[in-house]
Amino acid sequence: MGTGSRMRLRDLPTRLATGAYILHSGIEKLKAGPDQVAGLYGAATGAYPMLRRIPAARFVRTLAITEITVGSLLLIPFVPTWLAGAALTGFSSGLVGMYLRTPALRKPGSVWPSQAGTAISKDSWMLGIGLGMLVGSAEDCADERR
Repeated sequence: MGTGSRMRLRDLPTRLATGAYILHSGIEKLKAGPDQVAGLYGAATGAYPMLRRIPAARFVRTLAITEITVGSLLLIPFVPTWLAGAALTGFSSGLVGMYLRTPALRKPGSVWPSQAGTAISKDSWMLGIGLGMLVGSAEDCADERR
């Protein structure tokens, strides 16, 4: 079994921190009340209008399950880093897309967050972590071939 099929020690801190954060967020969303559901749904459908076809409660439940899945993939040590990185990259890409598509989250004419966007701008870090995991896994595979 090659390096690409296992978790490297160097990946442990980012997988633990990111995985625990995302898993907790998903578990909390399962308990979302009507106001939180409306807020999450409004933010998501504002950025991605096609999501309006999905009922609000179903959307938030699906989002929660997605977060629980991504967080779990990051936390389970026998899940290959490339797979956990791909899941994190895909998930966080959608969140960064929402940030970029919502003008109120950014300072006018800028990519920098407004006060309202500070909380969601952290998703760019998750995207960077996911991409770093993918690049690291690709480098490991290339090293094995040499």
